[in-house]
Amino acid sequence: MTQTTALPMTNARDTRFWDRIANRYAKRPVADQAAYARKLALTQSHLTPEMDVLEFGCGTGTTALTHAEHVKHILAFDFSAQMIAIAEGKARAKGIRNVTFVQNRIEDFEPSQGRYDAVLAMSILHLLKDPAGALSKTFDMLKPGGTFHASTVCLADGMRWFQPIAVTGHALRLLPRVRFLSASQLESMVRDAGFDIETSWRPNDGRTLYLIARKPG
Repeated sequence: MTQTTALPMTNARDTRFWDRIANRYAKRPVADQAAYARKLALTQSHLTPEMDVLEFGCGTGTTALTHAEHVKHILAFDFSAQMIAIAEGKARAKGIRNVTFVQNRIEDFEPSQGRYDAVLAMSILHLLKDPAGALSKTFDMLKPGGTFHASTVCLADGMRWFQPIAVTGHALRLLPRVRFLSASQLESMVRDAGFDIETSWRPNDGRTLYLIARKPG
């Protein structure tokens, strides 16, 4: 099941950027297929057929659609309407009906507390203005014992040289906003939100951090 719900976007500049590159993004191959396959496997080891799952910042839907056969339902959203349109097309082509795609942002999403068994955030936390706020909201929306799965580019670890380029590119509307988080900062944010970290893995690129964290209970 798929649908698109147009909601007010408070950061139109970044939305336009991702709309503009969505088609190219969808065609871009995964940079490290082995690392991606391991992330999928690690996540799927926590999934069961009765689960309700949420993914925010879902992009063109590849990860949500890959996990769909392992769970009851996935609600996946992204603030780019074009990304969501591509994701819907993929779902139709594959005949997958237990993923609902909507246009939304984690900042605007109003979930019920204790609603989801697992929440996914793939390559999105470093693009948020308030990642700590997103983590706090994620903690609240998870059931006790639920898991949070996140893959994040930690640009502060070895890519500080890129920061002035990123700031200038964003000011010129050529790049989206990015936050320069370190792996240790991200882990601290996750713990401060109330989670217990169960898995913390750095793929070969040395910059990405893949985390699985659990809400106690």
